Amino acid sequence: MAKGIRFSRHGGSEVLELVDQPAAEPGPHEVRVRNRAIGLNFIDTYYRSGLYAPPSLPSGLGTEAAGEVEAVGSAVSHLRVRDRVAYATGPLGACAELHVLPAQHLVRLPESISFEQAAALMLKGLTVQYLLRQTYRVEAGQTILWHAAAGGVGLIACQWARALGVKLIGSASSPEKAALARANGAWATIDYSREDVVQRVLDLTDGAKCPVVYDSVGKDTWERSLDCVAPRGLLVSFGNASGAVTGVNLGVLAQKGSLYVTRPTLGHYANSAENLQAMADELFALVASGAIKVEIGRRYPLAEVAQAHDALSGRQTTGSTILLP
Repeated sequence: MAKGIRFSRHGGSEVLELVDQPAAEPGPHEVRVRNRAIGLNFIDTYYRSGLYAPPSLPSGLGTEAAGEVEAVGSAVSHLRVRDRVAYATGPLGACAELHVLPAQHLVRLPESISFEQAAALMLKGLTVQYLLRQTYRVEAGQTILWHAAAGGVGLIACQWARALGVKLIGSASSPEKAALARANGAWATIDYSREDVVQRVLDLTDGAKCPVVYDSVGKDTWERSLDCVAPRGLLVSFGNASGAVTGVNLGVLAQKGSLYVTRPTLGHYANSAENLQAMADELFALVASGAIKVEIGRRYPLAEVAQAHDALSGRQTTGSTILLP
């Protein structure tokens, strides 16, 4: 038996339960991983609340962790017992001591990357990889806007943008969070609790606005984000921290400059074992070079997952939050 987090109904953090689960045997193409560190992400709160629907209830939770291979299926040839691995795109159930998942969702973890670093890094780092390198391939000298720049994804984006020579304007909810974003490579910051985001972007870009705006906040920032995109530019909406964007009037895109909008997900970019490993290799290389440093803001025992969810939803965290089984 092994401990794991389950929920049988949607709701607040109170629906999360720590239960005993059998140590399932992997199928032919699967691997059983003993997790050493587990990543916590906003998407976990979406599944818990019902904004995103899990395949069925009761359900496990979490998609990101790092650990050691404990058992391999008969058709798996590229992984062995005791291999160090990490994952971020597998089926729900990572919030547990043991997790069985398809081998194609695992990447090999270099010795230079710790389990805690990987758990704090995989989903967020791979998200930044596809956003900056694939959804819109940013170029040196460009000025972009990134909301929630002091969050786990945002801090990696600040560092990655700096490494690429991109001027990232980071929005944050307090002077302290704005300072943290600057310390991690943001070219400029906007404290949206005190400053007019659109006016500051106009000032910082000499009225040109940004070719691309990255928005993981959702409902609360949607209109402001559109007003910060340059004509024929792209708004990348990749999260719903404040609630889902609804009632979109496509005519507004024409009025504001023939804008483009996309709602990407990691799974559509890391859609094969080869693509996933290539994305991870680029991320790991930047970490190994020192260009990206992993900021672990908080660590919680697995049994305190509800408190971790509350802190994340209440925007009380900076950097990444991890759970320790």
